[in-house]
Amino acid sequence: MKFAHLGIGVRDLKTSAAFYKKVFAAIGLPLIDESETAVRFGQNRTALFYIHTRQPAPGPIHVAFEVETRELVDAFHSIALAAGGKDHGPPGVRPHYSPTYYAAFVIDPDGHNLEAVCR
Repeated sequence: MKFAHLGIGVRDLKTSAAFYKKVFAAIGLPLIDESETAVRFGQNRTALFYIHTRQPAPGPIHVAFEVETRELVDAFHSIALAAGGKDHGPPGVRPHYSPTYYAAFVIDPDGHNLEAVCR
């Protein structure tokens, strides 16, 4: 099986779009299109992650993004905080996961837990 995409509902599309545009630019997931009800990010015009207003925002979820370097984890964390996210775990090794699990966590405007990880 192959992962296709993930879409989450948000309360305020404009606020969430501004947040995700900055965060995803930091880790190399480009904006591919947006409308009045959805904003999509992906590769080669294929949406991998999108936010939308078609249904109420779900309870908080956890999404982890695998990145290539520790510097990208650091950039993800600092840019997410500057964009209005809340710290939920600064960049660092998480030895309880593995000795090479370097990650950072932030809470987005809707309370979702976002993680960037480099193994």
